[in-house]
Amino acid sequence: MHFWVEFVASSWGREFVAGGFGGMAGIISGYPLDTLRIWQQQSITGSAFSILRNVVGKEGPAAPYRGMGAPLASVTFQNAVALQIYSDLSRAFDSSISPAVPASFKSVALAGFGTGALQSLFLSPIELVKIRFQLRSNSYIKLHQANPHTGPVSVAKSIFKAEGLKGMYRGLTITFMRDAPAHGVYFYMYEYMREQLHPGCRKSGEESLNTTLVAGGLAGVASWVSSYPLDVMKTRLQAQSLSSLPKYTGIIDCFRRSVREEGYCVLWRGLGTAVARAFLVNGAIFCSYEIALRSLFNNVSIPNENAIWEILLFFPAKRLTYIGPQ
Repeated sequence: MHFWVEFVASSWGREFVAGGFGGMAGIISGYPLDTLRIWQQQSITGSAFSILRNVVGKEGPAAPYRGMGAPLASVTFQNAVALQIYSDLSRAFDSSISPAVPASFKSVALAGFGTGALQSLFLSPIELVKIRFQLRSNSYIKLHQANPHTGPVSVAKSIFKAEGLKGMYRGLTITFMRDAPAHGVYFYMYEYMREQLHPGCRKSGEESLNTTLVAGGLAGVASWVSSYPLDVMKTRLQAQSLSSLPKYTGIIDCFRRSVREEGYCVLWRGLGTAVARAFLVNGAIFCSYEIALRSLFNNVSIPNENAIWEILLFFPAKRLTYIGPQ
């Protein structure tokens, strides 16, 4: 208990806890759209609305939230680790300058690339479990799967039992190929847009909430657009099971067969859903992060909705926990 009090009292501890609140809010608000994106990527026909209406009609309104436990349970640790990696790497690439001076855009991009690369080792098994559970709950896929699982833990146990540790890391290469450049694009675009929208804010840290929301939204869109074809391939590869005959033998085979059978438009299937989710999630993460940081640790009371919006509109944002494209 004494350790927890000291931890929360520290600057890093406050960032950790507030970042956890922000990350959880982002997952809860954006998870239905994430599930819909996965369904679109795996489906051959149907618009986003028709797929959603069909699945919800057959499985109930909770269907888009299935599989949320795995990312929700890991988000606080993931936020803290990724932020610390990014902070350390951005300074390592600019070790000759003063800590008071913002890292160069080149260092920001390289640090983002490194953060995404290292984070893929942690995210790959989590996303594998999430995708398998999302698809096994999908009525289109359930017809071909025996004994649908009751939760993410059950899915993880099944994968490990049938496929071993290698099966848990199925899709690691494509996750690395997606996340490393996507995080580089994200952090570069975020820092660049902050400076363009509010010159000097990278050094002063006093940009408005509108600036951070717009910069974060544009960064999220840019990172998704730059990596989306790889995300489609990742979904299809991780949806396969080693216990049955795989449809694709690898990344190149998946790309060739998908394009040959469904055309080049398959590479962008579900992008609109992903972009809408990026704006929604980034907004939820930031708002929850700032509210948690100020109300829990700065003794700022938030008695009603008007007070919440007063905080969001008039308090400068001096800190921000962004771990990459959401």
